Amino acid sequence: MITDTATLSLDAIKAAQNRIAGEAVVTPLINNAYLDEVVGGRVFLKCENLQRTGSFKFRGAYNAIASMSADERANGIVAVSSGNHAQGIAESARMFGVPATIIMPSSAPAIKTKRVRRLGAKVVPYDRAVDDRDSFARDLVEETGAEFVRPYDDVRVMAGQGTVGLETVSQLGALGLSADIGLVCTGGGGLCAGVSTVWRDAFPAIDIFAVEPEGYDDTVRSLASGQREANMPGASSICDAILTDRPGELTFPINVANQVRGLAVSDDEVLDAVAFALRELKLVVEAGGAVSLAALLAGKIDLEGQVALAVLSGGNADPAVLARALQR
Repeated sequence: MITDTATLSLDAIKAAQNRIAGEAVVTPLINNAYLDEVVGGRVFLKCENLQRTGSFKFRGAYNAIASMSADERANGIVAVSSGNHAQGIAESARMFGVPATIIMPSSAPAIKTKRVRRLGAKVVPYDRAVDDRDSFARDLVEETGAEFVRPYDDVRVMAGQGTVGLETVSQLGALGLSADIGLVCTGGGGLCAGVSTVWRDAFPAIDIFAVEPEGYDDTVRSLASGQREANMPGASSICDAILTDRPGELTFPINVANQVRGLAVSDDEVLDAVAFALRELKLVVEAGGAVSLAALLAGKIDLEGQVALAVLSGGNADPAVLARALQR
């Protein structure tokens, strides 16, 4: 049970923006005429695939560690992650000169595990099907006195992710535009909680969608039912970066309060989006980072006369998935 019930505020997100300034990349917000033609509206893509360590996760990881005192950081950092939070934590811990231990599924893409180790973190593998990663984390924290940084159920992490929203509002405003629709790639809901907090404030009438892969559409079903729903055992998806058992304890009520709705996309639709990004946008986007684009390309939303914001949340693509996408 998570005992930190502190809520997320716009002020906390603005403070995070100041804290990560100069370390996180202000990623571009791009528009593509052909994409607009295909979907029938104006789409602006926030390219977090170009963020430091290849995903938005660096923002939350750095903000969390930067928020700690030197004494709190002294015994190192422990995290659990399939790869992107792991890389964000590893890089942030390296920057602060403290050790990091990451508990990662043995099925995580080799490219992500290799990069975590390259950044100086220790990797502890576990079997997603039978092991309890949180139990591993608790044991490590008790043994070492390290600080545990959760991948999404941490207000410091959510605030860092919310800086994606602040940047999009500023970038779109510089073009004299506002957003009618917003789409966010969603696993545990930390990015969605942070971004939706900003978007709901900046664009009161915006329709915000959390996008997930079919089979791991726990947030979609939870938002529809009004309570946290778990995924069925044995589900599978190529979107490794956003495969969570259920929405976060802290993230879910924030997303409900921000009137977020859900959309699910198939693996085939995701592969089409990955291929589109590479061929037409000249961007490498991983499967989990492409679900928002997939929803747009698959026509899940009527965009006629609308301006849409969509986050490309990561670019740490498995080469085999890229090849599979391009072969379609």
